[in-house]
Amino acid sequence: MIWIVIASGLALYVAWNLGANDVANSMGTSVGSGAVSLRQALAIAGVLEFAGAVLFGRRVVDTLASDVVSPDQFTDTPQVLVLGMVSVLLTCGLWLNLATRLGLPVASSHAVVGAIAGFGWAASGLHSVNGSLLGQISLTWLVTPLISGAIAAGFYTVLRRGILQAPQPLQQTYEWLPWLSLVLVSGFGLIVLPGLQPAISAQINLPPHTLALATGAIATLGLSAIAARPVALSDGPNPTEDNGEGIAIKPANPVEQIMARFQLISACFVAFAHGSNDVGNAIAPLATIVHLTQPAGDEAILPLWILGLGALGMVGGLAVWGGRVIATIGEGIVALRPSSGLCAELATAATVLIASRVGLPVSTSHALVGAVVGIGLSQRNSQLHWSMVRQIGLAWVGTIPLCGGLAAAIFWGLISLTH
Repeated sequence: MIWIVIASGLALYVAWNLGANDVANSMGTSVGSGAVSLRQALAIAGVLEFAGAVLFGRRVVDTLASDVVSPDQFTDTPQVLVLGMVSVLLTCGLWLNLATRLGLPVASSHAVVGAIAGFGWAASGLHSVNGSLLGQISLTWLVTPLISGAIAAGFYTVLRRGILQAPQPLQQTYEWLPWLSLVLVSGFGLIVLPGLQPAISAQINLPPHTLALATGAIATLGLSAIAARPVALSDGPNPTEDNGEGIAIKPANPVEQIMARFQLISACFVAFAHGSNDVGNAIAPLATIVHLTQPAGDEAILPLWILGLGALGMVGGLAVWGGRVIATIGEGIVALRPSSGLCAELATAATVLIASRVGLPVSTSHALVGAVVGIGLSQRNSQLHWSMVRQIGLAWVGTIPLCGGLAAAIFWGLISLTH
């Protein structure tokens, strides 16, 4: 129980740093584009991160807790597994803390997977690490920014040609409202609702797709009605002021005001997606330790308080330390407007939620940075800051060996102290 208390404190510390880094970069495009304030971002993250973690996060937690390094290898030496998971938590917390102070949106999934692999190597050798799973996870890390960037660039290109460059963009926006609403609602519903349907159907006796269709129809109509509210036309910019592509760049542009309403919804989706995937990075080692104390047959049950601890820590970290990383994602790579931020967040949410659905720990920062870069490349005259992209990329690459080596060193130190 003493080790559970220690691990709980360290998990809260990791979640706190994860909130300052990963939750911050997941909300960075919304804050950077002016669609939401930092206070609104905190409120959104508080509700949706918790919901995503509790409703959709268990598969990723299970993958990290038992598949990278199997706990079955330590049946006769559970204290070694406990010390290993403590070293993983300490490693991830320290690295995320440092990265946040530097303003770098690193990948927490890199940190935790690298740390678990480092502990496994130090404890039992390379054979104890699931090499095939590591290869699969590494492949998703490479593919994630490419997929997210392609989705974001494609969606933004359609939005730019269909609305932003139209002769009467405001009128065109109102005509597109139902379709934009449908894309937002359908993208989220198709990925998330099938995973929740069995649990809901067990409580409510409904035909298979009734809930999904009803929820989609109500949400689409409601979102269209909210977005169709009049905007302050008098505050709009001169139509000749644009970024070289016929797109007005001032935030007061009435079209961008409407897009900001959609981006508020897409920010909710990103927060839910992040909670569903990245909460495992903070609490999976704790879950492994707690499982050691559970009776035989109950090991698969993940206590709700562990998920709640992770969600609480992430929200607190965002509130206290998140501003610097938000600035990096929201402003440091390329200038964003609500229309482009909307596309980046939709691509990010879709990519991460698909990964959560199959239980793969991907990086939200990979998806979001890839989406922002994809949008920058799709704009002919955009000022894409490649030096910042290179800096982020180096931080990603360096995280895995650094955290692996640090976790091994901490594990050896703990072993020597306890024996």
